[in-house]
Amino acid sequence: METRSINGVFGFLILFSFFFYSNAMLTPAGVNYEVQALMEIKNSLHDPHNVLNWDESSVDPCSWNMITCSSDKFVTGLASPSQSLSGKISPFIHNLTHLELLLLQSNNISGLIPTELGMLQKLKTIDLSDNQFTGQIPPSLAQLKSLQYLRLNNNSLSGAVPLELSNMTQLTLLDLSFNNLSGPVPRLLAKTFNIMGNPIICATGKELECNGTTSMPLPLITLNNSQNAQPFGRPKSHKVALAFGTSLGCICLLIIGFGFFLWWRQKHNKQIFFDTNEQHHEQVCLGNLRRFQFRELQAATHNFSNKNILGKGGFGNVYKGCLHDGTIVAVKRLKDGNAIGGDRQFQTEVELISLAVHRNLLRLYGFCMTPTERLLVYPYMSNGSVASRLKAKPPLDWSTRKRIALGAARGLLYLHEQCDPKIIHRDVKAANILLDDYCEAVVGDFGLAKLLDHRDSHVTTAVRGTVGHIAPEYLSTGQSSDKTDVFGFGILLLELISGQRALEFGKAANQKGAMLDWVKKIHQEKKLDLLVNKDLKDNYDRIEVEEMVQVALICTQYHPSQRPKMSEVVRMLEGDGLAEKWEASQKAESTRCRANEFSSSERYSDLTDDSSLLVQAMELSGPR
Repeated sequence: METRSINGVFGFLILFSFFFYSNAMLTPAGVNYEVQALMEIKNSLHDPHNVLNWDESSVDPCSWNMITCSSDKFVTGLASPSQSLSGKISPFIHNLTHLELLLLQSNNISGLIPTELGMLQKLKTIDLSDNQFTGQIPPSLAQLKSLQYLRLNNNSLSGAVPLELSNMTQLTLLDLSFNNLSGPVPRLLAKTFNIMGNPIICATGKELECNGTTSMPLPLITLNNSQNAQPFGRPKSHKVALAFGTSLGCICLLIIGFGFFLWWRQKHNKQIFFDTNEQHHEQVCLGNLRRFQFRELQAATHNFSNKNILGKGGFGNVYKGCLHDGTIVAVKRLKDGNAIGGDRQFQTEVELISLAVHRNLLRLYGFCMTPTERLLVYPYMSNGSVASRLKAKPPLDWSTRKRIALGAARGLLYLHEQCDPKIIHRDVKAANILLDDYCEAVVGDFGLAKLLDHRDSHVTTAVRGTVGHIAPEYLSTGQSSDKTDVFGFGILLLELISGQRALEFGKAANQKGAMLDWVKKIHQEKKLDLLVNKDLKDNYDRIEVEEMVQVALICTQYHPSQRPKMSEVVRMLEGDGLAEKWEASQKAESTRCRANEFSSSERYSDLTDDSSLLVQAMELSGPR
């Protein structure tokens, strides 16, 4: 009877808490505050692609596109980069009181940056770069005590940099470059800040106050305050000693209790598992990036069972997992986890990678880090990779293949030209292009490539990649650039057309892997039907096939300087500028002297003659 009473009281408290929470989130008219705020934001923006297809009648915004929520159903993220949005940001955004991540970069949003952003005390990341914002930087942003990343670059902001920003000691990155700001510039405490491209401040770009990293000493006022506080030192020190003694006693009790618990479990021969040296139970490190416990991912993947393996690669195995809340994820368990670098370095790189948000990039959901393990958690892609779908039945139709090509190109364009810092993928292939529920292309594994800083034109390292996709200059010199990815993308286009892996082309035609020369030959002879996947039968457009082959051959030119940028590749796939580029490539091909250099086919013939390399093809894409 007593147990029933306790359960009844407990149930009543739960119902009361739920009722209180529900009513606290509603306006007097019975509308969810966050729903109201999001609808005001939507109404103040022009959305040509209808990506903000939110339903005003819904009581749960967590199911909406471009929105992420916490476990207790508060909106924590609004991410709509590169969606051609225009208009203004509604001041009603201040009602999103739990917002941690705001990503609206690479749109056409104009007007003033709302001062109401300063009311969102949980904001950690703001990226409003590459828009058309005008007016001054709101001083209210200095009130955001949790803000770590602030990007306002490439806008039309004017006026002086607010003095209040100099007090934001928690900032990791502050980018105000390429605006119309004026001086003087306060001593900014951000670990990295950039104000290049503001003509009034930076006339030549060499001024000391233009950009850089600064480390500031403690202000003098701190020293003065400490001196003035000396007469009160004894009572405070007494309180500190008392608090320290109390804390030490509690810690000792916990240690004793924990030791007793271990002894009891060992005595009863019951297995127990603890994470080794995991510092946090669960936390949000950056926006909606989540840190997992190792045992949580171990349970989700059934102890990393072989039955749950989705794929294998040089970086490690990928497992399908189901979290405790029912979310299906893909868990990449990196090889040599303890050799990747220090905890801080790994976490910093993961956080920077998580800022690369685009509809054609695989979003990083979270990570796990122990002394011996490094794991990355991604959303599960139900249609697998392009490589697996090209071999599956029913075959991908021609329109889907075109859409995949364009989506992958847009993802690489974002990495090369719109992401900051720029990212070189270095292993563009069909196995790394994933397909979501609607067979839209999503570029994966880019987070494991080298991050390329603005000032670097290439990265020199050991050759990594997959045989058949490696650009000639990368193979011979170890120097990669964005043009290395363009070469790999050209091979990907040929894989989409033919349905075969790069190293299978030549074997089908007895060419010993000389795939590019073979494609050029059948293109000149106008026998492209030999190249098209037989599963398509006659259900494709021959003109479109020829155009895609031309784009592929332009992308795979021998000299990197002759290959296009990904922005040009996207335009060609959209039907703009292909004829001019093709004519230029043919002139370059006819004038290129081959007397003192190997052709690409010779290089690939040498590689593919060695059968051992076929076995190691995936291993070449190992940790960079």
